[in-house]
Amino acid sequence: MLVVFRNPKDTVVSYYHFMNTNPVLPNAKSWDSFFTDFMEGEVAWGSYFNHALAWEKLMDNPNILMATYEQMKENLGQGVQQISKFFDFSLTEEQVQTIAGQSTFNAMKESSSKNTHGKHGNVFFRKGEVGDWKNHLSEAQSKQMDEKFEKHLAHTKLGAKLKYDIYCK
Repeated sequence: MLVVFRNPKDTVVSYYHFMNTNPVLPNAKSWDSFFTDFMEGEVAWGSYFNHALAWEKLMDNPNILMATYEQMKENLGQGVQQISKFFDFSLTEEQVQTIAGQSTFNAMKESSSKNTHGKHGNVFFRKGEVGDWKNHLSEAQSKQMDEKFEKHLAHTKLGAKLKYDIYCK
C-alpha cells in the first residue's frame, strides 16, 4: 500500500480550498473557523493528527510505503523509482521520466480539465505548491499548529519524514 502524507500546514490550506470548490461538498465557513475546526478534528475525515498517528503505527510494515507530497515535489523521478521498486515494477529510466512528466501537478491539472469536458474541471487542483500556508495562516495559527505537531508527531518516524522544520517553519 502506498500512503502519501502532506505537511499539516499545507494540508489545512488545501483542504479549505477543496471544501470551497468541490460542488458536492458544503462550503467551508471562514478561514478562521475552518482552521479551528481542523485543529479540533471537527472536519470530514476527522483529525489529521489522529490519522497520522494511526499510520505511524504502521511505519515499519514492509507492505506499506510512506511517501510525502513534499518529497515528490522535490524529486518526482526519484519518487517514481521508489514507488516502482516498492511494487516490484521494473522501469527503464525513460519510463520513469515519462511517468514523472505525466504526474507533475500541472500535467494532472491540465489532464483533469480536458477529461471533465468543462464539468467542474480542476476541482481537485489548485496550486500544488509547498509552503502556500504562509499566505493563509496567521502567526498565531502557525504557532498553534507548531505546538500541536510538537505534542503529537514531532518525536515520531512519520513526523521526521514530514520534515516539519524545513516545510513548516
